Amino acid sequence: MKILQKTLALLLVLFFFHVRAQEFSAVKELVKRRIPWLDSKIVFTNIGKAVEEDRFELATQNGKLYVSASGPNAAAMGVNWYLKHYCHRSISHFGDNIAPIKELPVIKGKVRKTCSFANRYALNYCTVSYTMAFYSWEDWEREIDWMALNGYNIVLMPVGMEKVWQNTLQKAGFGKDEINRFIPGPAFTAWWLMGNLEGWGGAVPQALIDQQAETGRKVVARMRQLGIAPVIQGFYGMVPTSLKEKGYPVAVQGKWAGGFTRPDMLLPVDSCWQKLAGIYYGEIRKLYGNDIHYFGGDPFHEGGTNKGVDVKHVAELMQRQAQKYFPNSTWVLQGWGDNPGDDLLNGLDKKHTLVIELFGENTNNWEKRKAYNGTPFVWANVSNFGEKNGLYGKLQRFADEVYRAKNGPYRNYLKGVGIIPEGIRNNPVVYDFMSELAWSDSKVEASDWIKDYVGYRYGFQNEKLIDAWSLLLQTVYSSPNVYQEGPSESIFCARPGINLKTVSSWGTRKRNYDTALFKKAVELYVEAGLGVKHPPETYQIDKVGLLRQVNANEADSLYSQMMQAIVQKNKQNFETAYNKFEKLLLQQDALLSTNSYFSLATWLDAARRFGAATNSADLCVRNAKTQITYWGPDSPGTDLRDYAHKEWGGLLRTLYLQRWRAFRASIIDQLDGKQSPSPDFFSMEKQWADQ
Repeated sequence: MKILQKTLALLLVLFFFHVRAQEFSAVKELVKRRIPWLDSKIVFTNIGKAVEEDRFELATQNGKLYVSASGPNAAAMGVNWYLKHYCHRSISHFGDNIAPIKELPVIKGKVRKTCSFANRYALNYCTVSYTMAFYSWEDWEREIDWMALNGYNIVLMPVGMEKVWQNTLQKAGFGKDEINRFIPGPAFTAWWLMGNLEGWGGAVPQALIDQQAETGRKVVARMRQLGIAPVIQGFYGMVPTSLKEKGYPVAVQGKWAGGFTRPDMLLPVDSCWQKLAGIYYGEIRKLYGNDIHYFGGDPFHEGGTNKGVDVKHVAELMQRQAQKYFPNSTWVLQGWGDNPGDDLLNGLDKKHTLVIELFGENTNNWEKRKAYNGTPFVWANVSNFGEKNGLYGKLQRFADEVYRAKNGPYRNYLKGVGIIPEGIRNNPVVYDFMSELAWSDSKVEASDWIKDYVGYRYGFQNEKLIDAWSLLLQTVYSSPNVYQEGPSESIFCARPGINLKTVSSWGTRKRNYDTALFKKAVELYVEAGLGVKHPPETYQIDKVGLLRQVNANEADSLYSQMMQAIVQKNKQNFETAYNKFEKLLLQQDALLSTNSYFSLATWLDAARRFGAATNSADLCVRNAKTQITYWGPDSPGTDLRDYAHKEWGGLLRTLYLQRWRAFRASIIDQLDGKQSPSPDFFSMEKQWADQ
């Protein structure tokens, strides 16, 4: 009997550990996909949560890595911690340094890390259009793996909403053509969901809508497996402008940027909300299931009018309807500009509300607005706008502000940190820094942290490389107390003109750093790699990016010389400066064309592949080209043109050079005393996008 009891006890223990290990099967599969040489050498154990804190422990024994964690998300973060800080390997949106290691580095004792932030939030609506517009399932799979490896556990996921809205509107009595006029093309989904425009870039074929719905199902399923909660688009009152024709009471929202007509807002009449929201959430259930804990959506985002609208009742209705179909769900709002307004916040149950402080690199609304009137919030930064090229990120400010919020009077409302870039294929140092900031108990000094980053980003270190990055922290990655929306823009990408201050409407050409010191950093960086036989992909990518910035800075000087020559009416000096400028532009195009991360072809090929299976390749490519040029709508007066400009190989040569040559010809005529009409840049851009 005693032998039987012992046998049963042993079997129960083995069964228990088998079940606990199975909880990390998704992480095991992630390792197999991304780090295959580590797969057979890793053992997972579930240690559960201590209160609400995520944690992981790392140890090595007999050539194996043992990862004990509170859940799959923490386990993936633990794997990445070992990968970076012991193996000196890394995975990023901007290249991988993941070469195999024969013998695993030994950890002395145990590494224990605890995260005091329950929420690690990722993605901006704009990211889904500027970076991910043409993502296949394989692209999303890699994206989710990266999110898990970096510990992000709440991620915006609006893929497939076209299908939800299509079915909702069909049941509300809309015809096919009406629905087509509402749903936008794949490169403009973000601004539709935010209530800024409708229909632009469409009409979207049914096969493409179905393809996105299927991808959305896969994305949500994989996120759940890896301990990531998706933020699904909720019903917040945005409706097609044609809904009023069917007798629904709406508030017309007028125009958004560029002159786009905004969708209307449904007035807070309970019966109307109940009908539409009921259909909408029924379709969410069909597509994503019942296990949804977060919904996003922002009434009156970037404008619109709440005149005559009971905003508090709007808030009550949108949250009440979400709670009705998904009990205990949390509503996520963007802390951007004056949003969310006090009236909206007053109508929400704050226990089920989360505000994302988007623009932390420049603002401190969490402090000025007293934690958004006592609402749980996440501190985050945008850092990149329009996925423009450019080196930028206020690293030390990130650390200082998070530490200040964590230890200030509103610390009880600070529930996490996050990354909210409009485009994420840039500046990997920014996203890595924020990822690790969440797991740090003490204040982080960027100058100390960067040494480890250099080691795992490139897999090698030397004095010149460390010195180069030290200077980068003092220049492009410094934290000047100046307002700036993303990286400083390149004059190469500007629609030519006299004394231009910006390339896009809300950008800046100003360099808020010492460009000579930056150039010294680049020289050191290049020298650091001269003795390395096989520098990794990551080193080569960053080298191209650094040299690109040097050239762009030099172009500023040449542009100034051109402007001075125009003022002096000196044709010869203008020609000399312009010829140098054009030569440098072509040199820049050649440099960027050597690497797929800086190539127009990469973006257009992705669009073409994305649309190939649904016979919509032409539509997708046109979407891709429109977004990065005149953006929309079809009006020469749009202030959105060049908002998402790209300093890419291929684009410099085929469009930007043509604009500059037209500008040169016009200026030469003027200096010769001839009448010369201004070049029609809009027609050039639209023709380029449409061809």
